[in-house]
Amino acid sequence: MAQPATSTTAHEHLIEIGHVGRVVMRALLMLAESVLVPTAILYGCMRTVGTVPGLAGVLGWCGATMGLRFVLGRRVPSTLLLVVGILVARTAIALACSSVWLYLLQPVAASVLMSVVFVGSAVIGRPVTQRLAEDFVRLPERLLADRRMRRVFIEVALIWGVSRAVDAAIGLDSLHWGAGVGVLARGVLSTGLTALSIGACVYWGWRRVQAIPGVRFSIGAPLTS
Repeated sequence: MAQPATSTTAHEHLIEIGHVGRVVMRALLMLAESVLVPTAILYGCMRTVGTVPGLAGVLGWCGATMGLRFVLGRRVPSTLLLVVGILVARTAIALACSSVWLYLLQPVAASVLMSVVFVGSAVIGRPVTQRLAEDFVRLPERLLADRRMRRVFIEVALIWGVSRAVDAAIGLDSLHWGAGVGVLARGVLSTGLTALSIGACVYWGWRRVQAIPGVRFSIGAPLTS
């Protein structure tokens, strides 16, 4: 008696990815709102009217962007709310102390902390990148339990952790050249390094996941709950 045919998709791992274009546009908008424009405001004011007005201008910009979204009834993404909240806290502390150096040193300390967290999580075998990935893609439970997939998350966590250590070193070194250079380095070099690091993590993760047998991607479809 012939055995029933086994489905070729029985052991497939389907990874669902949302609309990539929309994700990229949201990321670019968030970058402009929380990094590029505040950097331009602070640097421009430091060169013209002073540091304190520059810090106040950054706070004003944050309030205006959030206020406009609420007035227009537009949803504020939780990621943007977190990023702007951190920026407001940094700026408020620096403004209270009338010191741009505090504004520049806080992200350096944050990069060091992030490096320790990501590298540490990779070393103990519980990479935080796994939880972060689940915010953007739908990963099958069976795939998450695969040791090869866990190794991918560990490798990506190491890449990101090392990049944050480099970011902290760049930020700290730039302060030796003065506050103006520090502001530009934070806004331009750090942003560029972050973009490159994200690209490296995505490329490496994508390449390594594709090497796992049975994995296929569904791109552009809404994520299932």
